[in-house]
Amino acid sequence: MSLRTALSASSLPPGAPCWVELAARDESAARAFYGELFGWEFHRKHDPVGADGRYALALCDGVQVAGLYQAAPDRPAGWSVHLAVGNAVNTADWVTHLGGSLALGPLDIPERGTVLHAVDPSGAPVVFWQPPSDWAFGTGLPRMFSGADLNTHDGDAADEFYCKLFGLSSQQIGADDIDYAEWRLGHEPVIYRCVMDVRQGSTVAPHWLVYFQADPTIGTDTLARLALRHGGGVLAEPYDTPFGRTALLSDPDGCPLAVIDHSRTRDLGVGRAEVDDPHDD
Repeated sequence: MSLRTALSASSLPPGAPCWVELAARDESAARAFYGELFGWEFHRKHDPVGADGRYALALCDGVQVAGLYQAAPDRPAGWSVHLAVGNAVNTADWVTHLGGSLALGPLDIPERGTVLHAVDPSGAPVVFWQPPSDWAFGTGLPRMFSGADLNTHDGDAADEFYCKLFGLSSQQIGADDIDYAEWRLGHEPVIYRCVMDVRQGSTVAPHWLVYFQADPTIGTDTLARLALRHGGGVLAEPYDTPFGRTALLSDPDGCPLAVIDHSRTRDLGVGRAEVDDPHDD
């Protein structure tokens, strides 16, 4: 992803991640953890999406970079990815036409645009969002969103759905029996898709893995140590990839996330996958 301070609604191509959001079992503990890990500050406001009626906007150098809220007791915790759409109502029609299903919406939210929760044909939950014109999302700089992987058991179904929905092309970049694809709009990477290894008996449900960019002055290894120090975990120790030095971490709720230092790349061979999924048993 190219370096940017913030993406605006007008600059978002269809299908591009336009927001990331954490449903937390303990929202207060999550704020403390991510504040220590990334130096985020938080602005809390009233919002019915949170089980406690609150929603926390994470700010990095004054730019909003993520949302956190208290998950309802019967709902899963974890990070979710919102993909930009120009018209949520039309998107809903195309989702069902292409074999997906609708879970919620399209729902108009005051000052926040229109949101649509769906399940794609590969079984992964996904949020489509038509953001308001003044929306901004900090990305592509240290301590901000860097990218997202869709981890699924059915790569063909995922490729067909998202590529047709957004006019993307799919380029296989995996190697060593890793089915890992890059979805592109023109020549620009938008999202990545990884097929979980069913040969090892994985029964993990399809899900998204969110990457945050490490500050090169701190580094991936230090972030892994900070995660442990502040109540999180390390699912995969820091390792080198052609994309940058990467580590798979978990927060105090056990929710996975990835951190990557793009300043430290290593050529391990053309097409090597960026990451092994921490849930792929």
